[in-house]
Amino acid sequence: MTREIVFDTETTGLYCTKGDRLVEIGAVELINHMPTGVTFHQYINPERDVPEDVVKVHGLTYDFLKDFPTFDKIADKWIDFVGDADLVAHNATFDMTFVNYELKQIGKTEFDNAKVIDTLEIAKNLFPGARCNLDALCKRFGVDNTSRTLHGALLDAQLLAEVYLELLGGKEPSLLLDSKKQKENKITNVVFDNKKNVRVSRNFVLSDEELKLHSDFLENKIKSAIWNS
Repeated sequence: MTREIVFDTETTGLYCTKGDRLVEIGAVELINHMPTGVTFHQYINPERDVPEDVVKVHGLTYDFLKDFPTFDKIADKWIDFVGDADLVAHNATFDMTFVNYELKQIGKTEFDNAKVIDTLEIAKNLFPGARCNLDALCKRFGVDNTSRTLHGALLDAQLLAEVYLELLGGKEPSLLLDSKKQKENKITNVVFDNKKNVRVSRNFVLSDEELKLHSDFLENKIKSAIWNS
């Protein structure tokens, strides 16, 4: 069983080392890459103002956030939710920098970056030169993001969970087919390993009928194929 946590954060700005803070964490639990329905969501009091240009991005003002707990009060709940799962984020360096900075400030153990999967890097490898932000990937894969008028950590994590599944190959990313139905005819598709962003092989099972159709197509439709020369 593979347990992963797809998550997103919202902040007061871009640089935690210059005083910016977390204001929201949203996360979705996956088992074998599929959402379980278990989520984590927390607004956080940043103990500072939220610049107006940032409020335009996520809509979270200090007046709204000031009555929520500070990060030190919710850190253990977040750590317990993640457990030993791998973390999945889009542009993960940004989110992990903030999360680990906040943990370090209160003397907590930082998350291991070796257990972090960056969907932005996967997308860039799969679609070089194409736009790979979350909205662009939702459009590419037909993921409905019409409710995303502002950035929101939980909504973005839920959308990313759908996108992540598509990046891995779709609704059956591991193709765990009934062993009784499997046959010896296999083809190999090349995909990116979800942990290391490297290419790995994945086997697909073809029926005899599908193989015959493929063979007939090659023989009758493609003349002078270079692989036959």
